[in-house]
Amino acid sequence: MLRAPLLAAARSRRVRALIEAVPATRSVVRRFVSGSATADAVRVARELAADGRSITIDHLGEDTTDATQAATTVRAYEALLSALAEQGLAQGADVSVKLSAVGQFLPADGEGVALENARKICAAAEAVGATVTLDMEDHTTTDSTLGILRELRGEYPWVGAVLQAYLKRTEQDCRELSGPGSRVRLCKGAYAEPESAAFQDKADVDKSYVRCLSVLMAGQGYPMVASHDPRMIAIASKLAAEAGRTAADHEFQMLYGIRPEEQKRIAAEGSTMRVYVPCGDEWYGYFMRRLAERPANLVFFLRGLATRS
Repeated sequence: MLRAPLLAAARSRRVRALIEAVPATRSVVRRFVSGSATADAVRVARELAADGRSITIDHLGEDTTDATQAATTVRAYEALLSALAEQGLAQGADVSVKLSAVGQFLPADGEGVALENARKICAAAEAVGATVTLDMEDHTTTDSTLGILRELRGEYPWVGAVLQAYLKRTEQDCRELSGPGSRVRLCKGAYAEPESAAFQDKADVDKSYVRCLSVLMAGQGYPMVASHDPRMIAIASKLAAEAGRTAADHEFQMLYGIRPEEQKRIAAEGSTMRVYVPCGDEWYGYFMRRLAERPANLVFFLRGLATRS
């Protein structure tokens, strides 16, 4: 019942101002966000690597309508990748990029600007042995994002895609993106979507997730199973075994700060466990979507505010 209001709040400047004004908020946010500086993300990457976990780092920001800010985001990713390389952490690392953060919504040729900016990040990643995954946002951006993905894969075939199981179109998108070498992160989805575009009932979303997983596991690509749901993780493992997959040709992904012990368990069993690590000052939208996903996160947030006030 709280999901819709929280997702609406994620785009509310007024609510954002209220939440950011509470002094205790940032100390609670640290559960889900590594910090504001590049050094914070590198520190977390080192900690995760120590117990066998991999990383994908998101420099937070979205809905940018300023070309200068989009260019600043590109430089932040380049600096991050350089810092990871200096610490010996770049090989096999990944960065997650929201195209709206690098110019997709600019009024003049936004798609072209986003493509060129994403291309710069891909070049920086390739130079240090890392990869890039294009994050998916709300359903209005899906066609644009997949179009930019196709362009990038012409030069960087390893660029990853994200597909969201709650969208009714996603099963077909999985079929189209399950070819050789195609890296696809499958998640459930975290935006407020209309019934015309997305399944609204959790059971329907779960069924769609399993159908999409089945397509990806039976395909020739590299599925990335982004879920904290033990049932979905078990189903993914079963589908991978039935398809003859080994630990080398698929992986599991979870968010930083959520189910860390389960993350360690999966990594200890020999599977790739990649942790999505957000960093930067623009944490508000990301944080509100995490609260909307799981009631336990909201309880944690409120309890944290209460104990720090």
